[in-house]
Amino acid sequence: MNEEIFATKEEVAKRAVQRIVEAARAAVTLRGRFLIAVSGGEAPLRMLRLLANEDLPWALVHLFQVDERIAPADSADRNLTNLRACFLAHLPVALGGLHPMPVEKPNAALAAVAYAATLYEEAGDPPVLDLVHLGLGADGHTASLLPGDSALEVTGEEVALTGPYQGHRRITLTYPPINRARSILWVVTGNEKAPALDRLRRGDPSIPAGSVQRHRATVLSDASANATPTAS
Repeated sequence: MNEEIFATKEEVAKRAVQRIVEAARAAVTLRGRFLIAVSGGEAPLRMLRLLANEDLPWALVHLFQVDERIAPADSADRNLTNLRACFLAHLPVALGGLHPMPVEKPNAALAAVAYAATLYEEAGDPPVLDLVHLGLGADGHTASLLPGDSALEVTGEEVALTGPYQGHRRITLTYPPINRARSILWVVTGNEKAPALDRLRRGDPSIPAGSVQRHRATVLSDASANATPTAS
């Protein structure tokens, strides 16, 4: 696992954009398009605001979601709502493909199955994404792979439905498509993440993030997230 530490959240966001741009240009050159999956949260929104200003072949970029809350369309709780406002609304041209998780479906389990089908259709069998962006929760979760949740045990499906967490059930990519990605980009900022980041760094299998593959992963973090962690 490669690591880069920066003084501020803004520097982390700028470096994340550089890594995404590099991956996108390489993917387009080699395979004719770029398949990226992004997580929700504050840190990626800062990153995506900057990414929208980059000169990329956007018509060849396909954007997937790592996870999504089950909430009504346009809800402020939806990751897609923030993606549209902070990223998609500022692109000079339309993406080659936007692939939102269909959480409005009345049957959430079938919505997970439908998204898995989208992955197979767009990213192959088995699906291989070029880059998966991940965040890190203070409790050690990543994507919506949550401590103690049944989705942690799903190995035969690409997408799973979680139990309730902070008021919502969620749909999430499982470990297989995350670990199969050509590259994984962690963006971790804030002092509250320091204990979890320390455990991720040690490959602690007792937190969900510890089961993400390491050999194609890069962690970008700020100084605050690297403060001496308290005992975990």
